[in-house]
This record gives sequence, structure tokens and C-alpha cells, in this order.
Amino acid sequence: MLTDLLSPAVLAFSFAVTLAGGFVKGAVGFAMPLIMVSGMSMVMEPRLAVAGLVIPTVASNLLQVARAGRSEALAAARDFWLYILVACTMVFVVAQFLVQISAEAAYLAIGLPVFGLSVVQLIGWRPTVAPTSRAWADPAVGLVTGTIGGVAGNWGPPTVLYLLALGVGRTRQMAVQGVVYAMGAITLLAGHLRSGVLNAETVPLSAILLVPAFLGMWAGFRFGDRLDPRRFRRWTLAVLLVAGLNLIRRGLLG
Repeated sequence: MLTDLLSPAVLAFSFAVTLAGGFVKGAVGFAMPLIMVSGMSMVMEPRLAVAGLVIPTVASNLLQVARAGRSEALAAARDFWLYILVACTMVFVVAQFLVQISAEAAYLAIGLPVFGLSVVQLIGWRPTVAPTSRAWADPAVGLVTGTIGGVAGNWGPPTVLYLLALGVGRTRQMAVQGVVYAMGAITLLAGHLRSGVLNAETVPLSAILLVPAFLGMWAGFRFGDRLDPRRFRRWTLAVLLVAGLNLIRRGLLG
């Protein structure tokens, strides 16, 4: 079934991209969906790339929650329930529109968030939000996060920026990220089962990409401490920036 859907060369490329995404996820804790969607969209229809990342994203984020610990995860969920609710609702809603737009519009919808999020992180923009403003900031930022997540399958960078802006401590930040990533991934799975992006043809692709995803994460966990995390992160973001520009070019020029 997979070789009917994709050529062996495209399937091998998808494995390589997912392996790289898993390694980055294991080493620095972010960017696997961004790497997968931007890389695979270079060689396949963007909706198929989004379908491919869904199951590995769910599994990797559930693993991240497990590593954070149950008590920390529950406390994070209680503290940021409104942000999580709004973000997950938007992920589900926006995911339904991905099947209704043209391939060119899909390239733009994926490429613009990839490019924008990479630029924001590369320039080191650090907004500040007072904890007393969370009554409006949680739903507002959750709305943006969920919209990006529903299109590009990634809600990590906006979440990280928001937690940094609030001055959340590292331990709580890791727990909140794990919960947001896991809940968002489960919502994305439900959203694309409903939209039809994830179906009998595309589920096998997404499932088999679990193999390179977990191999990459294992390597990232094991060898990530030998890397300079700041430099590695910047190189990763630079590659994503170029990939995002390429997707924008394809969206504009066809």
C-alpha cells in the first residue's frame, strides 16, 4: 500500500527526514513536526506530509509527558487549562480546512508558520507578559497557537515563547510543554481523522514513520549531551527557515 502511495525514493526520503526530526526532538526537545512537515512537503503533497507526522507526533509527545512525571503533568494541566482548551479547540477546527484548500494554498499555509517561527526564534525575540494578564493572554495566545497547529501540525514554538514571556520556571515549563504537546497531538489526530487527511491510505505511512522517529529520538537522547545545544538549535532553525522559504516559493509560483 505504501509503495502504491509513494515511490521507494520518496518513502526513503521521508524516513531520513523523520530520523533527523526525531534526533532533534531527542537532543533539544523541539521541532520534529516542523522538520517533518517542511522536509516531506518538498517531495510530496503537503496534506500527505501532515498526515505522515500525526502518529509520530502523538507518540513522541506522550513519551515527553511520561518523562515529565504524572504529578507535574497534572499540576501543569490545572494551571494552564484555559490555554490548553483554546489551543486544542483551534487545532481541531483549523485542521478541517486543510482538505478544502488548493495545494498551493497548503504550501503557503505550512511554509509561512515554519518561516515565521524560525525567524522569531533565531532573532531571540523574548516578549514579556505579566502573570496577572493571563485571564486574557491564555485564550489569546492559545488561539494563535492552535491556528498554527491546525495548519502546520506544530504548536511548540508559540508555547515556548509564551511560557518564557510569563517567566515560568524550567521544571514547570517542561511539564506544561509536555501536556500541551500531547493534548495538541491527540487533538490533531482526532481532527485529521475527522477531516479525512488521516485515512486508510495515509495511516500506514504515519504508523511506519514511528520507526525512524523513535530511532532518531533514541540517538538524540543518547548523543544530544555531546552537542552545543545553542549552536545546534540555531543550525536547525536556519535549515527550517530555508525550508519554509522554499515552501512559500512553491505556494506562490506553483
